[in-house]
Amino acid sequence: MKELFKKIIVWKLNLIAKLYLWRFKPVIIAITGNVGKTSTKEAIAAVLSSKKRVRSGKGNLNNEFGVPLVIVGSWMDDYYEGGNTLWFWAKVLFLSFFGWFFVRNYPEILVLEYGADKPGDIKKLARKYKPHVSVVTAVGEIPVHVEFFSGPEELAGEKSELVEVLDPTNFAVLNFDDLAVLEMKNKTGAKVYTYGFGEGAMVKASNLNVRTDEHGFPVGLGLKIQQGESFVPVRIDGSLGKSQGYAAAAAAATGLILGMNLVQISEALSEYKGPKGRLKILKGIKNSVIIDDTYNASPASMHLAIETIAGLSGPRKIVVLGDMLELGRYTIEAHEEAGNFLKNDFDILVTVGSRAKFIAESAANQMSMENIHKFETSDEAKAKIKELIKEGDIILVKGSQGMRMEKIVEEIMAEPEKKKELLVRQSKKWLAK
Repeated sequence: MKELFKKIIVWKLNLIAKLYLWRFKPVIIAITGNVGKTSTKEAIAAVLSSKKRVRSGKGNLNNEFGVPLVIVGSWMDDYYEGGNTLWFWAKVLFLSFFGWFFVRNYPEILVLEYGADKPGDIKKLARKYKPHVSVVTAVGEIPVHVEFFSGPEELAGEKSELVEVLDPTNFAVLNFDDLAVLEMKNKTGAKVYTYGFGEGAMVKASNLNVRTDEHGFPVGLGLKIQQGESFVPVRIDGSLGKSQGYAAAAAAATGLILGMNLVQISEALSEYKGPKGRLKILKGIKNSVIIDDTYNASPASMHLAIETIAGLSGPRKIVVLGDMLELGRYTIEAHEEAGNFLKNDFDILVTVGSRAKFIAESAANQMSMENIHKFETSDEAKAKIKELIKEGDIILVKGSQGMRMEKIVEEIMAEPEKKKELLVRQSKKWLAK
């Protein structure tokens, strides 16, 4: 019975979403990849919304329910505030259908994320909701969700469906630095824009640097975005990581496609803050700095996060790493590689989960065992981590969603940050009423 209701809801939601697209004809920007999808989506939305009416999905609304839900209306907050019930979907279907007759100021641009949990997912979404611009971020050598595919090659092929569906008048925006993504240019008849840090990218990011305050604590990033002989400086506050540089470059490429110039793009990116849980800078207890990267974890994003904190200066560096899930037969290898990647750049390692113990074991080749602490759950780990922190420490917290690593971040945040988070949650609940 549950499966029957699910099929009925999906069918009706798809029908209503197609009615909206038929009537309003918005430009659809579709984004996929295994790393950096959400950052790229939000950066693109920040750039384009400076000139157009834009709607972009929040969180991971990237499947057969999420994509049409974003198309039919601004239901995202309701969904995350206790949605996904039969009553919620009945309300969505009823109000969206009748709202179609009366809605005004529908978005001119939809920025949508297309996800792939299993083979065929993106192909279905791309054909139902055909994009005008397809952006592919990165695949990586051992991507997340690979356990549901025969290997990384099949998953890369699934992602390429997003550019294969494009017409010659459409655009494919591809990561120049990821070979699996760059090769997708041979699978599309659309016009191709490339972006990245590598020489040869049509939209090139360079001069990435960490901006600090008067005390030497990180506050954000600076970089340059270049097209041809023209370039502009870009500042991103509150987030770190090369992934933000890629997001800015992808957003710049998309903005250029839609008629913006680099100065307009740079000004718009100054309003982009980066999504929660993606290398976000937070104030911690004992005047420490937390790098919150708890939204999710794959081998590529794990290496990026470790590389990011290794490049920061501080009295001590603590890394708190949880399990990377959905890696199938690559699980042990990926965790051992993460441990090897730590090298000698860190003072304390805390692992959380049964898989992350392989991180600890390989890290023991280069770190003293007395500085390595292993726990099964985030609840077990948070008190010890709080005890370990000293004045001025820099702490990276990262792991897959299922490990609930955000509990550790909440435990070690400075009180003003905790209060701010609480006020945000309360305001969202109040607005939803």
